[in-house]
Amino acid sequence: MTDVDMDKLHQFVGQMLGDLGGAASVALVHIGDQLGLYKALHERGAMTVAELASVAGVNQRYLREWLSHQAASHYLTYDPATEKFTLPPEQAMVFAIEDSPVYLNGAFETMAAVLGNQEKVKPAFKTGHGVAWGDQSTCMFCAVARFFRPGYQNHLISSWLPALDGVVAKLEHGGKVADVGCGHGWSTVFMAKAFPNTEFVGYDFHPGSIEEARKHAREHGVANARFEPGTAKDYAGDGLDLVTFFDCLHDMGDPVGAAAHVRSTLKPDGSWMIVEPMAGDRLEDNLNPVGRLYYAASTMICVPTSLAQEVGTALGAQAGEARLREVITSGGFKSVRRATETPFNMILEARP
Repeated sequence: MTDVDMDKLHQFVGQMLGDLGGAASVALVHIGDQLGLYKALHERGAMTVAELASVAGVNQRYLREWLSHQAASHYLTYDPATEKFTLPPEQAMVFAIEDSPVYLNGAFETMAAVLGNQEKVKPAFKTGHGVAWGDQSTCMFCAVARFFRPGYQNHLISSWLPALDGVVAKLEHGGKVADVGCGHGWSTVFMAKAFPNTEFVGYDFHPGSIEEARKHAREHGVANARFEPGTAKDYAGDGLDLVTFFDCLHDMGDPVGAAAHVRSTLKPDGSWMIVEPMAGDRLEDNLNPVGRLYYAASTMICVPTSLAQEVGTALGAQAGEARLREVITSGGFKSVRRATETPFNMILEARP
């Protein structure tokens, strides 16, 4: 037996305790979100178990255990003198303020859906088959839409579109845009509200998501956007000024075919914006906390989704810029550049 370095062992066991604590928190955060416990603490301030139970309409015994876990996790603070629990302002940015750029309840909801996907993905390890987007556990598409929404809301209009060459001026004057793989339509709605002179059409191959997108557009009073079923290889439209793909190219079965179709629908001076998860080109570049999350999502969501489609390229969520460039140029694009980035996304601009 190889000699065990006890210091390394103890360090690793300590990491495991942190990992298990985080995994155990997924269900509890999801419950707190669904029951409005974080929002109640944010809006009303510090409360005892009894006070929060009364406000939220929940059972005190369950709530006491939940609050104790949240305090042990440093999600809440606890004052022994008053027996009150507080949601600090920094934690409120993560758990209670939906427009915050670091609002993560959607991420916890996605992790819950990933756990539910286990029994669907496990057999695919043997067969190599896929798990279609609409067949994944619970409302995976609901969780993913909620997860991505804060990033789109806080970056899309202010920094991502301005980083593209001349696109904002076209949209302000009035243009035509296709948002492909729009999901629940948040990206489309944000763009349509910011550029009322431009016509936006959101396309998605999942009918349920299209219905949700139409509902969001009505709720936000957006008149210059509509939503239609369509895939990345057959969506209608031509003479487009801009085509956008938000966190979806790597999920597609035939991304090269999708790139070729995008090329055929753009004006000669049009642009294709591709938002993809941040990743380096080598495995060793992605062995970090962000890569850890994305590889997990890729295993349980992205690769199964791609393998359920034609061709089944299965780029994965950590494809990297070099592989993405290869796909984009294989579809007929001559120019590809990284327009901007965040710690979680790279924003590529492709030109014909």
